[in-house]
Amino acid sequence: MTKFADTFSAGMEEVRKSWGWLLALGILLIVLGIACVGTARTATTVSILVFGWILLFSGVAWFVGAFQAWSWGGVFLYLLNAIIRGVTGYFLVRHPDAGAEAVTILLASLFVVGGIFRMVAAGLIKFPRWGWTVFSGGVAVILGFTLLGNWPTSSTFFIGLAIGIDLILDGSALVGFAGAIHSVFKPQPRPA
Repeated sequence: MTKFADTFSAGMEEVRKSWGWLLALGILLIVLGIACVGTARTATTVSILVFGWILLFSGVAWFVGAFQAWSWGGVFLYLLNAIIRGVTGYFLVRHPDAGAEAVTILLASLFVVGGIFRMVAAGLIKFPRWGWTVFSGGVAVILGFTLLGNWPTSSTFFIGLAIGIDLILDGSALVGFAGAIHSVFKPQPRPA
């Protein structure tokens, strides 16, 4: 075997020993994802609040860092960063529903622009299986316009729904991976 194959196989044996933990983590992520989908409105509010608090605390950290860099000429960049983070965090904590509306409209715009870009680029380059990329871009554009068309109502549940779906998919991938490494990568007998 090659050196790469030996390294990969040794690493997979270590990962295989933890298949039970990976399986448990995957199941936990699926359960959390189902909870987020079931309570999408609450999950949206909580995620915006957490994001706001993170920004608020990071603004304080940048403000403290500005005094540590007082003699440096870039101290004003530290202060500007602290102010932007702190004010944004404050508004997200104070008005999580408005924050969800802003994040949703940004995501919807990203879906539309990114989807159009993927469709056009795939159509021009025509790499192998490019049709799937065009399809994916089309779905993103439809999702983006659907969000924009239902905005601001969609902002009350979309973020929580998206987080829930992501957790379910990540959990399912981990469960599949755990099952695969448990059954496929069996320990090989060591030569004597």
